[in-house]
Amino acid sequence: MKRLFFLVACCLAISTLTHAKPLPRIAIAGLGIESSTFSPALTTEEAFHAKYGPAVFTSYPFLSDGSPLRQRAVWLPALIGKSLPGGAVTREAYESLVSKTLDSLKKNGPYDGLFFDIHGAMSVVGLDDPEGDFITRIREVIGKETIISTSMDLHGNVSWRLAENTDLITCYRMAPHEDAMETKQRAVENLLVRIESGKGKPAYKAWIPVPILLPGEKTSTRIEPAKSVYKKVAPAAAQEGIIDAAIWVGYAWADEPRNHAVVMVTGDDKAKVTRTAEQLARSFWDARHDYAFVAPTGSLHECLDKALASTRHPFFISDSGDNPTAGGAGDVTWTLKEILARREFQSENGPTLIYASIPGPELVEKAIAAGVGGHVDGYAGAKVDARYAPPLRLSGTVRAIERGDRDAVVEVVVQVGSVHVIVTQKRKPYHKERDFTRLGLQPRKADIVVVKIGYLEPELYAMRADWLLALTPGGVDQNLERLPYRRIARPMFPLDKDMKDPDLSARLVGSKK
Repeated sequence: MKRLFFLVACCLAISTLTHAKPLPRIAIAGLGIESSTFSPALTTEEAFHAKYGPAVFTSYPFLSDGSPLRQRAVWLPALIGKSLPGGAVTREAYESLVSKTLDSLKKNGPYDGLFFDIHGAMSVVGLDDPEGDFITRIREVIGKETIISTSMDLHGNVSWRLAENTDLITCYRMAPHEDAMETKQRAVENLLVRIESGKGKPAYKAWIPVPILLPGEKTSTRIEPAKSVYKKVAPAAAQEGIIDAAIWVGYAWADEPRNHAVVMVTGDDKAKVTRTAEQLARSFWDARHDYAFVAPTGSLHECLDKALASTRHPFFISDSGDNPTAGGAGDVTWTLKEILARREFQSENGPTLIYASIPGPELVEKAIAAGVGGHVDGYAGAKVDARYAPPLRLSGTVRAIERGDRDAVVEVVVQVGSVHVIVTQKRKPYHKERDFTRLGLQPRKADIVVVKIGYLEPELYAMRADWLLALTPGGVDQNLERLPYRRIARPMFPLDKDMKDPDLSARLVGSKK
């Protein structure tokens, strides 16, 4: 009898294994960059630091080997490329990266799902709506039945074409983007749940364009009204019958018809999907007059005057117009020229100011030759964007030389008077304390720290004793009214301040089935 029970148990086990549902096959692909069409810079293929195949997993801790999510599917990574924000991507670079992605997808299909990881603010020379073009071409390869789940930055743009060709879609709910990895994981979990449950694509997708175009520095979720507007997103997404809800601020420094705010809600309950999308869109629109800069602003000279008079140190100043984390060229010399012209900083005993940063490959080479403690004299900056000031001559003492940074490649610190200028071989944003301390700089002990950035990233924000946002010139000028928009949809707030209320009714997007 025991032997009979054992045989029955074995048969049942074998039957279960034989009929076990195969794991879903899921591809991973995406390109991410924020690129300004108001900057003369161009972005080439190498800037994306593309990862292929298994190397893609290093971008996603939640998909590390042995992780629960990794074990729920057969993962087939194609290509992931992430670039520092910059100028428009060359058509050659875009076509090359897209072709490599499509070739990989062709080799490894078929797929049950695809995790599409993009930023949403890529500009490409001679091409409107690159993300919409990219996903359309992916659809042609993977077919109409594969479920695509898209993860985006809230500063991306969601065109109708992108909305049509994706099935699940979400974006960050925080600016600064402290929830970036959480958002990507949510996109993957949503995809897995819909496949595993057999529910498949959502029955409804609501898309609402909101005619608002604002910089991230006016829509930070650290402050009102964005703080309260975005607090409504998670509860909205948690409703029964809804899969996800999202608000995109859009990208203000590109001139395309798709550049504006958007609300999208996906789910299976038509009434809830449409009503929730309309409520979120109305909330964003109704707060339009209250959006303000995340920090007090002023001209550079006003900011420097206040910083010099302050007893609160370190006093941070954002050199916002050439912010490389938003798409600025990063090599505008105007601000640094004005700082070095101030008599307060012309003596080594003057107020300590750290400036981060300016690219100057030739000056870097001279600094290496001179060595730490040596004297260097040469030019930096304005190789890409010389519209506001020419290359700047720096004559000073080399205080540090560091090699090996992925973005900067080589960094040197040159002291001119009481100003410590970080000069890089290639442009680099500085947003962590270690970016400074590895160069022997102590930002917490400095009187003033000037950074090419907009809103301060979390580590800088935690360090500041005080902070002003300088309205400086560059390819990501915070004064949008100074930018020569020609192609965005008008009317658009705040460019058209007295525009009538728009139609904020939900438009249901038909899936590409």
